Amino acid sequence: MATEQHGGPNRFETTVGDVTIGGEAHSLSAWFVLALRLMMGYAFLHAGYGKLAAAEPFGAAGYLMNAVPEASPLYGVFQWMGTTPWVVEFLNVAVPWGELLIGLGLLVGALTRLAAFWGAFMMLMFYFSNWDVAHGFINGDFAYMLVFLAVAAFGAGRILGLDAYIEKMDVDGEPLLERFPKLRYVLG
Repeated sequence: MATEQHGGPNRFETTVGDVTIGGEAHSLSAWFVLALRLMMGYAFLHAGYGKLAAAEPFGAAGYLMNAVPEASPLYGVFQWMGTTPWVVEFLNVAVPWGELLIGLGLLVGALTRLAAFWGAFMMLMFYFSNWDVAHGFINGDFAYMLVFLAVAAFGAGRILGLDAYIEKMDVDGEPLLERFPKLRYVLG
């Protein structure tokens, strides 16, 4: 099976401080970025829907108070969250609906960077709440956080996603992103 490069190599480069790194993505990279976006979208949509459709309403307090290991660097924060009524009520809504909306955004490729940011944030919180470094600091929660960040960094919503169309929308004779350049941070 042969692959074709369309529009030349996909070159990317960035500089942080005095260090510049870069590379070229293979033409198949778009398929893998799309697969990562769809995989995480399905996983989060499924998790959120499962919580919303469950016979018992989702409750964050029990998890926060009983499941977070004392060794977690954020143990005290999670205990505070679990004993603060307004935080618990917020999380009872934010977790299932957040998972559902993040999943939906990723599946259709709309507001992809925004969805991926919040997905990465949730995975960071899961990383600390599921704290176990018996096999090192890298676990599934940490890896999924990096997947979300990769989805955002590679503009995965432009690959068979609605962001490609949203970004080209005409607003008073001007492309949306030219008129509102900060939308680059939530689209793509």
